[in-house]
Amino acid sequence: MLSVLISIFAIQIVYVSFFTLRMILTLKGQRYWAAGLSTLEITIYVLGLNMVLQYVNQPISLIVYALGYGLGVLVGSWIEEKIALGYVTLKVIVTDVQSGLPNQLRDLGYGVTSWIGDGRDGHRLILEVLAKRKNQNQLYTSILASDPKAFIVTMEPTRLHGGFWTRVTRR
Repeated sequence: MLSVLISIFAIQIVYVSFFTLRMILTLKGQRYWAAGLSTLEITIYVLGLNMVLQYVNQPISLIVYALGYGLGVLVGSWIEEKIALGYVTLKVIVTDVQSGLPNQLRDLGYGVTSWIGDGRDGHRLILEVLAKRKNQNQLYTSILASDPKAFIVTMEPTRLHGGFWTRVTRR
């Protein structure tokens, strides 16, 4: 029985991790990868459910199934965080309109568009910065090293078109 419980637990972790990744791939527009992954996902799901149903009169099998599901969510999220698919756009607002931050970020390889805006306390330099999601933490560190009081808002673009940076993102 112990080997069955371990199998149920492992199958659930793999199944839910695949489920999580499939959903993320679908949301990121990677539908062919998502479709391929879903084939494996449903096979694993049926195997796990079959095992649980064979031992449905033993509540421990259901508990292990549920715990595997919960851990699978965590594992799937961790994997997604590590592969960090897609891009982020950061809107950065700094008080020094003469800041060299736009050029510093460009030198680091980020796409930056900047303009002057009006805030409650006067003119502000506004930057829109495009980066790969996996570089997001490095970008934050670079911005805050230059201006620890910068106001930063992060968004995930769903489509990119035009500009010099889109040629780079296709590679």
